[in-house]
Amino acid sequence: MRLILITLTALLLASVVGVGATWMTTTRGTEIGALTIGPWTARPRTGTADVDPYSRATIVRNGELPIGTGDGVAFTATADEKKKALDGRCDVIVSGVTPPARFWTLTLYDRKGHLVANSLQRYGFTSQEILRGSDGSFEIRIASRSRAGNWLPTGGIERYALMLRLYDTPVGVATRTQRDAPMPTIKTVGCS
Repeated sequence: MRLILITLTALLLASVVGVGATWMTTTRGTEIGALTIGPWTARPRTGTADVDPYSRATIVRNGELPIGTGDGVAFTATADEKKKALDGRCDVIVSGVTPPARFWTLTLYDRKGHLVANSLQRYGFTSQEILRGSDGSFEIRIASRSRAGNWLPTGGIERYALMLRLYDTPVGVATRTQRDAPMPTIKTVGCS
């Protein structure tokens, strides 16, 4: 009887740990195969048959349609260069250049993956509509109040994420450093 009780307890404990670990990785993500450059993180294998089982479970749970490796790669950022969480009540500047890509988009999402509602109905920018400097660099100001130039409204939400999708780009599984893929910087410049 004691052996049966110990076996049942071990099985129950293993089930709880297994289900808990799976829940944690599908809700918070995993760093398996992740590519991190500055505050930006991508998972270039999510659009391939080589995707790890935890990333696959996250994709299914969230209902995402990942970009295929032959099409491009998606980078996300939830914090600035100093690892401060992106706050919709603060002014944040995304500036610099992107890695080579035929086309790119920068979109603002809430932490649940939904577009952030705002009065302008502007949810992001594309590489074709962005105002640039003479050297090809750009600056996007993300803030709750109107700003001149490339302004992306936050609607004043507390936390948000940015997604930079690069289409038809050499950036991928073999990329490792900022020199391989020059990513834009993200700086918090003030809070109201």
